[in-house]
Amino acid sequence: MQVDVSNASPVVWRPDTDTVEGANLTRFMRALGVDSFASLNERASADPAWFHDALIRFLDYRFERPYEQVLDLGDGLPFARWCVGGETNVVLNCIDRRRGTARYEQPVLVWEGEDGAQSSWTFADLDREVCRLGWGLRQLGLGRGDVVGMYMPNLPHAAAAMLAVAKIGAVVLPMFSGFGADAMAQRLGDGQAKAVITVDGSLRRGKPAGAKAVVDAALAQCPGVRHVVVLSHLATGHDWIEGRDHWWHELAAGAPEDFTAVATESMPADDPLMLMFTSGTSGKPKGVVHSHCGFPIKTALDLSICMDLKAEDRFLWMSDMGWLVGPILVFGGLLVGSTIVLAEGAPNYPQPDRLWRLIERHRVSYLGLAPTVARLSMSLSDAELAERDLGSLRVIVSTGEPWTPEAWQWTFERVGRRRVPLLNYSGGTEVGGILTGTVIHPLKPCAFAGPVPGTGADVVDAEGASVSVGVTGELVMRTPSIGLTRGLWRDRERYLDSYWSRLPNVWVHGDFASRDADGMWYVHGRSDDTLKIAGKRTGPSEIEALLMGTGLVLDAAAVGMPDPVKGTAVVCVCVPRPDIALDAAAKSLSAAVVAGLGGAFKPAKVVFVPDLPRTRSSKLMRRVVRAAWLGEAVGDLSTLVNPEAVEAIRAARGDGAMANRT
Repeated sequence: MQVDVSNASPVVWRPDTDTVEGANLTRFMRALGVDSFASLNERASADPAWFHDALIRFLDYRFERPYEQVLDLGDGLPFARWCVGGETNVVLNCIDRRRGTARYEQPVLVWEGEDGAQSSWTFADLDREVCRLGWGLRQLGLGRGDVVGMYMPNLPHAAAAMLAVAKIGAVVLPMFSGFGADAMAQRLGDGQAKAVITVDGSLRRGKPAGAKAVVDAALAQCPGVRHVVVLSHLATGHDWIEGRDHWWHELAAGAPEDFTAVATESMPADDPLMLMFTSGTSGKPKGVVHSHCGFPIKTALDLSICMDLKAEDRFLWMSDMGWLVGPILVFGGLLVGSTIVLAEGAPNYPQPDRLWRLIERHRVSYLGLAPTVARLSMSLSDAELAERDLGSLRVIVSTGEPWTPEAWQWTFERVGRRRVPLLNYSGGTEVGGILTGTVIHPLKPCAFAGPVPGTGADVVDAEGASVSVGVTGELVMRTPSIGLTRGLWRDRERYLDSYWSRLPNVWVHGDFASRDADGMWYVHGRSDDTLKIAGKRTGPSEIEALLMGTGLVLDAAAVGMPDPVKGTAVVCVCVPRPDIALDAAAKSLSAAVVAGLGGAFKPAKVVFVPDLPRTRSSKLMRRVVRAAWLGEAVGDLSTLVNPEAVEAIRAARGDGAMANRT
């Protein structure tokens, strides 16, 4: 195990008294009678039933029928059952409870299209759309337990569709709006979906992109899908099958004039709400199952209690509805009562600084951000960013991958102006957050304040023993969390093998982590990305941080290749800044790695490519980089936003125009 020197990092921000006193976390701890975050974690891990019962009551998460037992471990830790005997629905808690309140008539969804078009919905508007669509879905014979796919860009109607499916007791299957037909067909087929909700078309970087046509192609492989509901948004060419295809507005037209008469289905609390597929390192995508009481309660714990999202916040997090952040934004934001800011398209189109313009225009106070977006924005000049009024920002949260210190510092200083806390948040599709930042703790670059309470997070060695301060090990969970997936969709054995097989009764998450002497936590990347060079182990993020620190590259991935002497040698695949001399840059990058980690880690090759393969949630796919470089099968690429990057890496192996070697 490597020794981590992160505790040498200085504290760069401390909360003032007003921030601590006004924090949701402070109120929560006082309500539970604990005097510190460490004490809260300790007690939550020792008594998860007590903790989660208190959490539900603090959040005022409502049930049509009260639960008889908050936690049942009769089937073992991997299959914990929650809120046993209770009945609820996420829509009861996100929308129905707002009826008759002042908040009901206030804006809750603010939207901006790629072309600059804008709209605003109140809770009443959203409620009306959800009820009308829910009524229409019921007329198609859809209801409890039926899986309904959703293939939509970031429109207000995407939030309404997600909620309408939940309202009738069906299971929503969100899919990335950039998927091709094969990727969609695999997920619809594995999920045994009965319907799909989509849009005729939308803009994608200024060009019309058809969605209905892709659905049509996918459904040629999915005979079980009986209905397609189509939102009219941007006319594009597509087929139409009478009896199967339905215009959204026509389907909803027959709903009762008193739309509130459309009942919200009362569901067993732990029944499935959402089926979300996530890619593994090999094999077909894994179907992660989240429930009506699990996902929203855990999301509110993460966002509101730990990271201080408040009802008065305007909340922007640019992510597709097909990735976890989309449902986090919708279900979490609405449960808290904040105003969600949705934006169609990319954060850097049609202007390179579009994200920062959105914050300025819509007075965003709570920003979610992927480190990749920050790194791309670092190419903006200080003058360009200084033109944007970002004074509305109160909190910035980040997830998706580890930060490089330079990108974290740039975001903290240039975006937050050293005033706004930049909170790290790490976990996964299967559980939400495991580690979190808070507004009541000091900040160090790239650090976390600690575990999300109720996860029992720990850092362990190969035998499952807790490691010492300053030592890197596997990030695990020892305690059942209400937000943990209820298994993998109809694949019990794969679920146990993927997460529970390495250590008895311990969830192994697949990340390397460490703690410093001040009690702060760090994530060092995926443990399956670990490099062992001449007997020495390191995470690729350490090498990538050194590469990014030179200022010569916009992005970088460090991967291993077989070496007859060292066992593994380092290959650095980099996206260069414009107008640099590649030969000289390659030498400087190699020298930076040697200076930072020693001669054993000198890269065997430094390679330049136009882009690196990433998911739509901006996660760097190092396994794909490595496989492409080695000429191996790259596996499932359906989640990539830029599959062309794979061919560029393969081409670079031949020392093409963008390639260079040390």
